[in-house]
Amino acid sequence: MARRTIGDIEKIWSNVEGVKKLSDRVVGVGPFGVGMDGLLTWVPIVGTVYTLGAAGWLIVQAARAKASPGTVTRMMGYLGIEALVTTVGEVPFLDFVPSVADVIFPGHLLAARALQKDIESTHWVEASERDAKASGEHESHLDVVRRNPKLRRLVYLHD
Repeated sequence: MARRTIGDIEKIWSNVEGVKKLSDRVVGVGPFGVGMDGLLTWVPIVGTVYTLGAAGWLIVQAARAKASPGTVTRMMGYLGIEALVTTVGEVPFLDFVPSVADVIFPGHLLAARALQKDIESTHWVEASERDAKASGEHESHLDVVRRNPKLRRLVYLHD
């Protein structure tokens, strides 16, 4: 597996930002917005494919960014609700209820924000933990996390 860099993590954050805007904020009025997810939900099957595809892509990005298990669980919850609402919309005569709910509930947005928050609260090190411990740098990385209240965890990108 290729070694990740901090640049890779920044690219993941940026890509997630793009999906966040595309899915739930293409058209915005004040604090409210509608994205492709809400617009495509009115198109049978296409909306479901988009919702599930975007959800899967966000989960892959979380794995690539080595997101914490709590963040992945939270993302799965948001995306699970989003997928359930969208899938129920495929049932004839029930399609209007999920379509409205899909516009109101920004599942992709919430999942993307959770991942971005996880990325921002992580101290990234371009080394392996074993190498950092061998060189004595591990303790200094832990000190960075302890001293900065915005950081919650330490991740070695070459592990």
